[in-house]
Amino acid sequence: MTTKIRTGTLILAALAIGYYLWHGITYHDPNGFGDEWGWVGWQMGLPIIALTVVPIVFAFTGAGIFEAFTGRNSSAFPDGAIGIGTVRAVRQTGLTVNDQPQVRLDLDVEGEDGQTFASHAKVIVPLTELALLRPGVVLPVRYLPGRTDRVELDRSGDSARTQAAYNEAMIRRGVTTRDKLDIAERGVAAQAVVRSLSAPGEIRDGHVKVLLELGVTRPDGGVFTARTDKFVPPAAVPALQVGRIVQVRYLPGREDEVVIAIPVNS
Repeated sequence: MTTKIRTGTLILAALAIGYYLWHGITYHDPNGFGDEWGWVGWQMGLPIIALTVVPIVFAFTGAGIFEAFTGRNSSAFPDGAIGIGTVRAVRQTGLTVNDQPQVRLDLDVEGEDGQTFASHAKVIVPLTELALLRPGVVLPVRYLPGRTDRVELDRSGDSARTQAAYNEAMIRRGVTTRDKLDIAERGVAAQAVVRSLSAPGEIRDGHVKVLLELGVTRPDGGVFTARTDKFVPPAAVPALQVGRIVQVRYLPGREDEVVIAIPVNS
């Protein structure tokens, strides 16, 4: 769609300028005041409008600009595949829209088929959120199989599909299991106090394995002890220190295993 809009704009601009030139060259004043008057008149506005509209259209349809104004993915990406992108580098492009900078995100993207590829996305970011984009942050993206040099941040709002893509990626990396995901989806929400924490030194995909003993409080007020292991980002380890309160889920009748809720970008 972007290509069609730009092409249509260029064609209309060429027609407008072409008409102005044709009118000026072929004009003959029947009143004898001078043929040069063919260059003056309402038609003078055509090239002015064309030269004004073309850069505006090209700027508006640039990477990241359309999404910033509409809050939706561009026409090429709404039906694209969902991938999980990990930010490698962030840099400003120098373009600003309403004083909000455009940034280029260099990403490592894991596709729905498990294949990983390097790509990039451009996005307009409010100044207040600029610091949140840093190397290591995980973001859902849309990509086109076979054209993976550029992606867009997913703006579909389809949290279920995004979560499913993230879950599959974590399973492939060995960071979690389907059983734990089932507990996270169907389990009873509860709070727990960390009673002990140890790290055996195992690392997978940058996630550190921790062993935890938890005192879990049931919704009815009862308390039980559970032991669990989890691979977490290193930045999340301080949130699991002894005495901390964490959110967990468990299945009634299977209180021997609980799942801890940790934000993706801890």
